Amino acid sequence: MLALVAIYLTNPDKEVTQEPSIEETVSKEGLKLKDIHYTHDNPEKGFKWILDAKEVKYSEDRSSVTFHDFKLRLEPEKNPWFKLTGKKGTYSEQSGDINLWENLKGFSENGYKFFSDHILINEKAGHAKTDKPVKIVGPFFSVEGKGLFVDFKKKTVKIFSNVTTTIKKEVLI
Repeated sequence: MLALVAIYLTNPDKEVTQEPSIEETVSKEGLKLKDIHYTHDNPEKGFKWILDAKEVKYSEDRSSVTFHDFKLRLEPEKNPWFKLTGKKGTYSEQSGDINLWENLKGFSENGYKFFSDHILINEKAGHAKTDKPVKIVGPFFSVEGKGLFVDFKKKTVKIFSNVTTTIKKEVLI
């Protein structure tokens, strides 16, 4: 419990709203918590995210976080929210990188679904990218390919190679 208070006092713009089970370790490796709900909100960056994870490990200097078996809700300013689930992730406070791996499944407020094995989201730059295969399913189409770049500010999505697009029949009639 003392660790939660210390986290809150040193980062007042972040919110820890669920008490983790006290299987914590403070050592040279950092702080380890189980079953955590964590909110990261910085209006200056125009990006808010909410993380629920079975296990979270903070580096000793608290500049990076590693998490496992997660649900992540991204809320870019002036854009629809997006939820992702996966097996492993990291966050670097310095770079603003949120790196996610393994069996990623996502869906957005406006009806889009996303599938891949890796994505790198940079909250500072407002973009996401991967060089892995991706699949995006929308209300009237699906697109598969390799490599992806999403610009949240410009609201653009690019898939780089081996692209296959399927348009649902109802749209063509």
